[in-house]
Amino acid sequence: MSLGGHLKELRNRFFWAALFVAAGTVGGWFLFDPVFAALQNPIIEISKAKHINASVNFGTVGGAFDLRVQISVFIGIVISSPVWLYQLWAFITPALKKRERRYTLGFLGSAIPLFLVGCYVAWISLPAFVRTLLALTPQGSANLINANEYILFSLRVLLVFGIAFVLPVVLVLLNFMGILTAKNIVNQWRMATFLSSVIAALATPTVDPTSMFVLMIPLLALYFLAAGVAALRDRWTSRQRLNNNEAVA
Repeated sequence: MSLGGHLKELRNRFFWAALFVAAGTVGGWFLFDPVFAALQNPIIEISKAKHINASVNFGTVGGAFDLRVQISVFIGIVISSPVWLYQLWAFITPALKKRERRYTLGFLGSAIPLFLVGCYVAWISLPAFVRTLLALTPQGSANLINANEYILFSLRVLLVFGIAFVLPVVLVLLNFMGILTAKNIVNQWRMATFLSSVIAALATPTVDPTSMFVLMIPLLALYFLAAGVAALRDRWTSRQRLNNNEAVA
């Protein structure tokens, strides 16, 4: 295909991806109210239980509209992620070999569910984080929370959890591509433990160490699961090479 043909193909793929993102954004506009109510609920509960004057506030006249647009776009991107990821994969797949296509397709098929699982874990953990942080507010004082900062804080937690759950899949993909072996992965368990603790500390902004360990445990479990899958792959590859050598001999 000529350069013009590639650019035309990219334009068509981008058009369909943008169309579904726009459709998801429209859906996100109507989902904003229940999503924002769910995020605001922990603040309302802790303010009543601890008699703390805590509330979400908008600092400008257009602040509510700007936040609604931003969250709607974010929801639209998440909802339409299978479509635009497929469009990306369909654009690059002609340049890949048959085996590489299977690897990338397997990566997408496992990375998307794991990302959503990570976001779900963050979603159910977020109220506990908010309650822990707001509980530090002195009684009788007010905690006026900027809506944009609070939503960005919530999205950061969701994204860090989601990305953290995808990282082991990257290790498996690198193993299937012959870049990493299972032995390499296992030998770096100390570094994996350190990075897991750093990710858990970033994703759990509370001072409660229990919350950090709750995230570290599944991260390390996924890491060693990736090492196990890589070990099975390495064993199968070694057996195939041995059989090929015997056949040649």
